[in-house]
Order: sequence, then structure tokens, then C-alpha cells
Amino acid sequence: MAAAMALLGAVAQTLPQSAGDPNAIDVICLDAGHGGKDPGNLGTGRFKNTEKQIALKVTKLVGNYISKNFPSVKVVYTREDDRFIELDERCNIANRAKADVFISIHCNANDNHDPHGTESFVMGLHKTEANMRTAMKENASILLEEGHALKYDGYDPKDPESMIALSLRQNAYIDHGLLLSAAVQRQFKERTGRLDRGVKQAGFLVISYTTMPAILIELGFLTNNEEEDYLQSEKGQEQMASSIYRAFKEYKAEIEGTDVKVDQAEPDSTAVDTSRSEPKLVPLSKDSGVRFKVQITTTSKRMELKPKNFKGLEGVEEVKGNDLWKYTVGNERTLDAARAVQNVCREKGYDGCFIVAFDKSGQRIPDLQQAVTLTRDF
Repeated sequence: MAAAMALLGAVAQTLPQSAGDPNAIDVICLDAGHGGKDPGNLGTGRFKNTEKQIALKVTKLVGNYISKNFPSVKVVYTREDDRFIELDERCNIANRAKADVFISIHCNANDNHDPHGTESFVMGLHKTEANMRTAMKENASILLEEGHALKYDGYDPKDPESMIALSLRQNAYIDHGLLLSAAVQRQFKERTGRLDRGVKQAGFLVISYTTMPAILIELGFLTNNEEEDYLQSEKGQEQMASSIYRAFKEYKAEIEGTDVKVDQAEPDSTAVDTSRSEPKLVPLSKDSGVRFKVQITTTSKRMELKPKNFKGLEGVEEVKGNDLWKYTVGNERTLDAARAVQNVCREKGYDGCFIVAFDKSGQRIPDLQQAVTLTRDF
């Protein structure tokens, strides 16, 4: 897992900006953890397949669901078979594809057979010693690579000081990673009934250099008999992949400001309308009550509403939802005005900010085109 994380970081560091809509999610890079001579964790030893096979099967199912329901989204894999891919090459794959999102899929392990449940990670400071141990274990995959000390700036997966230095790297897209991770965990809990171990931050090498939203998912513990049985089964793999796909769908709609509707069936029977057209703006003669704002950041920890905490931006507002704090600026009557605010936010360093809309009662309007349509009656 750590190896995959390291890859993510390197990918984003050199990733060029898209020439199109900066909010559009056009390319996703899916990373199946481990592979080839790196089997990942072996589980209880009751099954032939190890972490690397399960991760690959779930990863390809996720990609199939996305390709079928969002044909306009390009799905890129770091590996599609049982081979060992070095971390820097995984990064190169994502960089060449100009990926908008990176998802690395793994399975957990513990010396104690009792722990079970799902968890997702974004890059950040270690909140607990357990998080650090998990990251160090996963990052040890780089020891299988020749010349790893030169590739990763002397990083030593066995040295706690290296882990601390790694965790202090700037990740401009950690907020988007938190949004996606929260959606993944919510889907695991509500759709598959898995134990939710939460969204966590840790120094995974594979996501430490990235400037694209990057998360690492632990599907469950192969060292727990019941959970291993589930993850080894075709049904379990399909359900976990379905949950990740649906979380991606939610995240895509949130970032793009659209309302992508699907029915309640499994993704393989879902028909998704992914067409989007730019709404035509008309002058407003009266106040429709619709307000456009720019969401600049999302955090798991509440921030004091002072300009110094938001790169000098004034008038920042907050709202709490799904155990996360969301912060916005602006309160505009038109989409064009909101775009002007968005440009200011980007100049301040909030490259990943995006526009959201609210009705006159203060409720979020998930589709920006619908929000603009509501203003046409005034």
C-alpha cells in the first residue's frame, strides 16, 4: 500500500494543469496495490490468492463500472495483470495520463486476528502511532526496487524521522482527498454494512508527492477470517467495487457541481446521463434567491474564521456535514460573478476551489445548471 502511496505523490508533483474545465473529472488513475514479486499481505494462509490478487480484481471492477456509466471518463490502470510496477513508474503512468484523481486499493493486515473493517487514508501528519506503523509497513515495498534511495530522496521506510519529514510535505489537494475518502467510507458502511474505521491521515509514500487528489483504500483485514472470506468471494469484491464507484460518482458530482442521477440498482445495470451543457446566462431583473459561492477547502478539523487562516480571504463561511467542515467565500447572484470570485481564490493558492449553489432557503442545489435555470424566472 505504501508503495502505491509513494507513487501518487510523485505523480502529482509534475502534473500539468488541464487545458479544459479545471473542475472536470475527465481522467481517473486506479492503482491495484502490490503485484508480481510483491504479494502484499498473505492473510490467514487459507487461500491461494493474496492481497495483490484481491486488489487487482476490485480495481478492475471499479474501472469497469466507471467506464460503463461514465463513458466520457478515461480510466487508466497502473497495472492490469500480476506484475511488479515500481513506484516511480506508477507515477509516470498517472502523469502521462494527466489524471484528475488517483485511487490506490489495498487490503489490511494485523498480527491480531480480531481487527476488521474498512479505512481510507489521505496524506497528512500521523494522528496515532498505529497510523505511522501502518504507513511504515506499506512503504517498505520500495525496498524491492533497485536504487530506491536515489529515487525517493534517501527515504528510509524503517526510520521514524523519515516518516515525519514525509508527512510534512505540502499536499494542495488534501481537501479533495478528504471529500472522496469520506464518500468511500460512507458507501462501505451504508451499502455493504462493513465496519467503518474512518478516514485517516498518514505518511504514505505513494501519495506524498502528488498534487492531484489521492487516496488509499484498505478494503478490510485479510488476517480476520470472516473478513477474508468476504473479500475473497466474488460477491464481496463486487460489492466493495460498487461502493467505491458510487463514492467516485458522488465526488465527481460534488466537484463539478452537477447532479448525476443513477437508479438504486447495482452499477452494472445503471444508466447515467453524463452529458453537460453550459447554461445560458441572462440578466436578472429581480432577486431569485439563488446564491453562488466558492468552496475553498474541506477539513476534518474546524478552523477559526479569520483571514489569516484562509490565505487572507475575508468573509469566509463554514458549514458542517458528514463529520467534515466546508468553507466557502462569496455570495453571488450570478455564475459569472462567482467565477470572478473563484479566480481570486485560485490566485490566493486555492487551485482546487469550485463553485456551489444554494437556494433561497439555504439548501445546496447540486446541479449548477439547475441553479442558473432557477434564476431565469426573475
